[in-house]
Amino acid sequence: MTRYALVGAGARAGMFIRALTTDHADVAELVALADTNPARPAVYKKRHDLDIPTYPVEDFTEMLKRERVDVVIVTTVDRFHERYLVAAMEAGCDAITEKPMTVDAASCRRILQTQRRTGRDVRVTFNYRYNPLHEAVKKELHQIGEIGSVHFEWLLDIRHGADYFRRWHRDKANSGGLLVHKAGHHFDLVNWWLDDAPSQVFAAGRLFFYGQQGRRHGYARDYDRAHGAAAAEGDPFALRMADEPAMRELYLEAEQHDGYHRDRNVFGPGVTIEDDMAVLVRYARGASMSYHLTAYAPWEGYRVMFNGSRGRLELEVVETDHVAPAAAAGVKGEPGSLSDAEQGSRRLLLRPFWAPPREITVDGYSRQGHGGADVRMLADLIRPDAPPDPLGRTANAVDGARALLTGLAANESLATGQAVNVHDLLDLEEIR
Repeated sequence: MTRYALVGAGARAGMFIRALTTDHADVAELVALADTNPARPAVYKKRHDLDIPTYPVEDFTEMLKRERVDVVIVTTVDRFHERYLVAAMEAGCDAITEKPMTVDAASCRRILQTQRRTGRDVRVTFNYRYNPLHEAVKKELHQIGEIGSVHFEWLLDIRHGADYFRRWHRDKANSGGLLVHKAGHHFDLVNWWLDDAPSQVFAAGRLFFYGQQGRRHGYARDYDRAHGAAAAEGDPFALRMADEPAMRELYLEAEQHDGYHRDRNVFGPGVTIEDDMAVLVRYARGASMSYHLTAYAPWEGYRVMFNGSRGRLELEVVETDHVAPAAAAGVKGEPGSLSDAEQGSRRLLLRPFWAPPREITVDGYSRQGHGGADVRMLADLIRPDAPPDPLGRTANAVDGARALLTGLAANESLATGQAVNVHDLLDLEEIR
């Protein structure tokens, strides 16, 4: 029985706690929780009827020793991932971390150096690798020969996209911005699909819609946070935490301990991340990618196209075709937050040379849990009897670093206006 501890008991921790205490309780045991806020671990203990100790993060190392922890799961604010990953490895533990692995090159180097020195294992939860659609792309790419280029567009709608501008992610020092926090998923997918690594990155982007820009677009209202603010009444961009039990318990009722507000005004001051970003990436073996992330779209989904020496492969996913007014004030993924009126669709199309296009049938896709990926990933991470993984979906620390470095290089390019060589930020070959 493998003994697990989790640090960072926010909303993202929920899927790991459920997996350890229900689906995989025959092979795993959750033995402790740690957080900066005592209310949040208490919520999970009550929900899952857990009789386990909780620790303040200041006692993290003592927790690992006292509870004889084998594996640490890190789901904290992104900029603290490195602190707990390094401490866990130094204490003789393996680790599983939410993406991004960290938010800057210096802390990425420390993680990789500590892993090399201690011999411990770090895995990064790139759950999109486990989406059946993305697995199908991996399997079908050989049909179009050598890949010359990729075009990738990702749209976050005005419910999901807005949520990054309400919470701690809005501060780039915490999250690295959406090119690190969100696009790291997408950059990892391309690295995995191509079995390649980024070599050079150029980016252009700005804060166009949220933050103080909301005033010129006519959306801004004068309030700091939504709860209790008269000015937030009727605002489709305001989060109604009091109306969602999970949000109310984890955040609204926990504010007394740390003062953290989960429902900030998306058009208020203090936003330092971009919401509209274009990136060009050159890969080590010569392929290129054009990528665009929009965080204020009317619908949510993505398109990715591969151009090859024998044809073209196209994936289009519509997760929601619009944001229903009744669901606008909720959070994507929360029970009841999606209106029945919101529709989705998906299509994987192979376009070979000299032949009609052919649609690829994909089984196993679900609208829940990132296309059904979360359940599959958790089984692969937790179970010692997990089946063989011929697609290489499990992501290690080097995979985490490669995805991170694409985003960091893009951020550097935004700041300088110049193309950035990835190895100038961190040379992975030197560390390995």
